[in-house]
Formats: sequence, structure tokens, C-alpha cells
Amino acid sequence: MKKQMLSAALVALLAAPAFAQNIAVVNGKPVPSSRVEALKQQVEASGRPVTPEVLDQIKQELIAREIFMQEAKKRGMDASDDYKNQIELARQSILIRSLFADFQKKNPVTDADVKAEYDKFVAANGGKEYHARHILVETEDQATALIAEIKKGAKFEDLAKKNSKDPGSGANGGDLDWAAAGSYVPEFSGAMIKLEKGQMTDAPVKSQFGFHIIRVDDIREAQLPKLEEVKPQISQQLQQQKLAKFQEDLRAKAKVQ
Repeated sequence: MKKQMLSAALVALLAAPAFAQNIAVVNGKPVPSSRVEALKQQVEASGRPVTPEVLDQIKQELIAREIFMQEAKKRGMDASDDYKNQIELARQSILIRSLFADFQKKNPVTDADVKAEYDKFVAANGGKEYHARHILVETEDQATALIAEIKKGAKFEDLAKKNSKDPGSGANGGDLDWAAAGSYVPEFSGAMIKLEKGQMTDAPVKSQFGFHIIRVDDIREAQLPKLEEVKPQISQQLQQQKLAKFQEDLRAKAKVQ
């Protein structure tokens, strides 16, 4: 009797690890625990925490999938051309995603890369910024008349609201907020940078949009973000550029007939 009990306990003990590898057995077919880990990683990658409740939902989802998949196979759906084509597309997507992930892992963006890119940004965007206002009208005569009114004491902001055809700034009294000179068309920026703080153009400035009256309310050194503030964005941008270059190189080397 004791020998029989010992044998039964031994069988149960030996079977336990095998059973632990599966979350369930559906119609005689095991659902391996490895599927739980794979789906768990997908959930975590989406930013959703895997709580005990979510983990139970994952297990139930996998069991349901096994049930439905078995039924689909019974009906011969896995032999259809549509199924085979979709399987091939899914296989390609997984392999390509793995290829790109492997490339990025082996070709990381370094702090030196980020710093170099930031320095280029600073060089291109440094210098002065101007807080300007303008009134945009159709004709030179209109602009000249408005300049005369302002010189006689009319308020620039009021005339901008009444007369400017620039819908964005006109409603705000011609306010263009802070911007570098390079943000504007050459004719506009060329006239603006000649003005001192508080000055207005004495003559209309013509551009492709019409005739401008420009006033500079203030001037300051460019307010650029610090490296640490933009480091994540720069790093992501450089990663995308590296990956795009990798893809281009592979296309260039491929023989497509």
C-alpha cells in the first residue's frame, strides 16, 4: 500500500513541471505559458501595466484563441489561399520588425551624436529674435496713408485690426509674436532687422503678399531650449534617420528585376 502511494506521488511530482509549462489543455492540446509571456510583452510595450487582473485576462484570451483556432482548423480554413497569404504577410512583418530592432540595438544613437545635432540646431537658429507687428494691405497707397495716420497719433494696433488682410495677426493688432528674421520672407525680414526697438518702417515694404507696415516692439537673443530639454526628440529623430539610411542602403544593394 505504501509502495503504491509513493509511486502515485512520484508520478504527480514528475508531471508537475510539464503541467506548469502550460496554462491549460484544450481538447487535449496544451496552451504553453510562453504565449502568456509573448502577449504580456505586447501589453507592456503599449504602456499598459500588467496587473494580476490583466494577466488573468491574457490567459483567458489565449485559451479562447486556442478554442477558436481549433474550430477554424476543423473547418479547413488553414488550407485556404487567403489564410496562407495572410500568414506569409504576418511572418514578413515579424521578421522585418526584428531586423529593424536588431539594427537599432547594434547602432545606437550616442550622446555625442545628439550633442552634434543640437550644436547644428543652435548654429542655424541662434542670433536675434524679433517681436514684431505688421499691417498688411493690398496697395502701396493704402499703406502710405496708414503710415501717415500712425505718425499723426493713430494707434498701430487699432489700424491693424481694421485694415490688415492678414487674418492671423490682424485680429491681434498685427502681433506676430517672437520669431527669428529667417521666419519671414526676405523683403519683410530685410526691412525688419534694420529697425530698432520701438521703430516702424517709414515706407511700405512690398512682398509677394502685398504691402507691409512693420513695427518692432522688442529684440532679444534667441531663446533656444537646453540640450536636456530636447535630447529625447533629437535622439528619436536620429534613430529614424539611421534606420531610413539602413533601409535605403538595403534597397540600393538589392537586385530587383
